[in-house]
Amino acid sequence: MFTRSRTSFDLVPRRVRVHAVRRLTGSMVRTTFRDPDGADPVAASSLAALRSPGPEDHVKVFLPDPATGELHAPTVAPDGGIQRPTGVVSISRELTVRARRTVDGVAEVDVDWVLHGDEGPASAWASRAAVGDEVVLVGPGASVAVPEGVERLTVVVDETGLPAAARWVEAVGPDVRVTAVVEIGDDVDESFVEAELGHADVEILYRTDGPGQLEEAVRSLGGPDEGELLVALGEAGELVPVRRYLRHEAGARPDQLAISGYWRRGTVNLDHDQPLDPTDPD
Repeated sequence: MFTRSRTSFDLVPRRVRVHAVRRLTGSMVRTTFRDPDGADPVAASSLAALRSPGPEDHVKVFLPDPATGELHAPTVAPDGGIQRPTGVVSISRELTVRARRTVDGVAEVDVDWVLHGDEGPASAWASRAAVGDEVVLVGPGASVAVPEGVERLTVVVDETGLPAAARWVEAVGPDVRVTAVVEIGDDVDESFVEAELGHADVEILYRTDGPGQLEEAVRSLGGPDEGELLVALGEAGELVPVRRYLRHEAGARPDQLAISGYWRRGTVNLDHDQPLDPTDPD
């Protein structure tokens, strides 16, 4: 049985600035954040104090008002939650912490974005992000650790789940066999996906080939081994049949599954903490 410990952190708004922007592949960009000039590097609101030990740890990124460019920072409520400012535009999205490090004594955090034109404010901001731009990061509020004793890892993701999948591969280490099934758009380079996933055995699926590919690919792998952990992250509708197959046909134990919908077609800013499939709850 796998056991994943959970650690909670205080929610702290951190105003940060873009230090670097890197186009990863056709529809993905990475922003590297640092504290603004003059910030106290040992304060609780500094990036040095941000903790993200778990592979799926995420931050809520608060963006400037698209119309005015003004950034309205949230505050901490008396109950420890986050209070959005009233009477102004407050836009946020939850994104995985891809990496955290210290360079020459300065804390940095990387966040990867999937671009889809100007259809949404997050994509529009990320596609134009430039050095010096500022946002507010809140979180992670909690971190779920990698369980001990993983003998084999299977990850099933699309572009939105790729940063977490890469962290999973790094976390289990090179001695654990990893199989990765990744669904991508035509503008994502296979070489980038393979590089992100390190020593994993990667199978690439193209979204333009139609729906249902993830389920078919998972079925082709057969049932899980005793010491296997299966992680599936991406579009909720695509993951529902994957989860049903693993739970009800493949014989996977509940502790072997870590499945989360990061987005859902037709839904704005999906809460991925909600049940993936309300008709088949845990």
